[in-house]
Amino acid sequence: MTRGKLIAGNWKMNGGLAVNEALLQALRAGLQEQAPGCGVAVAVPAPYLAQVQALTSGTSIALAAQDVSQHDVGAYTGEVSAAMLRDFGARYVLVGHSERRQYHGESDAAVAEKARKALAAGITPIVCVGESLAERESGQTMDVVRRQLAAVVQANGHCISEIVVAYEPVWAIGTGRTASPAQAQEVHAVLRAQLAAATPQAQRMLLLYGGSMNAANAAELLAQPDIDGGLVGGAALKAQDFLQIIAAATAE
Repeated sequence: MTRGKLIAGNWKMNGGLAVNEALLQALRAGLQEQAPGCGVAVAVPAPYLAQVQALTSGTSIALAAQDVSQHDVGAYTGEVSAAMLRDFGARYVLVGHSERRQYHGESDAAVAEKARKALAAGITPIVCVGESLAERESGQTMDVVRRQLAAVVQANGHCISEIVVAYEPVWAIGTGRTASPAQAQEVHAVLRAQLAAATPQAQRMLLLYGGSMNAANAAELLAQPDIDGGLVGGAALKAQDFLQIIAAATAE
């Protein structure tokens, strides 16, 4: 079957009011010219949700958040709930990004619960899975990504078909190293098979690649049969690069 494509930019902890406005104005102008044939989203720091909601209103750019709380409401200083994200029109939210797992100690169970909260609020979680360099070199890649995804599958049951999965090899994030198209496809095929065991909708679900996708390598990665888009880091902060990746996805 033919699936759509999704290119999601993760701004990480970057941005500012003036910088955001300039970037989004350039993206809006570029997208009006090239009429993207794929979904486009930007995951922005929480303080800028309102600004970016306004700047993307009426455009093809969907708003995404970078994290969501496991809790609905209460004494959780610094946390942002799924209901709050929904108030700002967030369509997607990243959960389980490797930086959250590594720097904030997020467990598989915590990631699964965050995905559940997002789904309950009508927000699509982009569930990130991926192995470290040590895990890849010791042959544990498939075990790691299966374990990470299994926790989300078990916690979300029949709703699992509503998630997006992003494979992001930790060793390829921000390092300039990228999994080869064949390496990335191998993992995506395993993830697709795991989803197929959990839902009859697996063939329509989107699997994104998230390890240093850029304007130079996007077309080759996106040509793989089970790579349905990208979770783009550094290149998402440069309008021309991001637009080139979107163009590559549109051409597929």
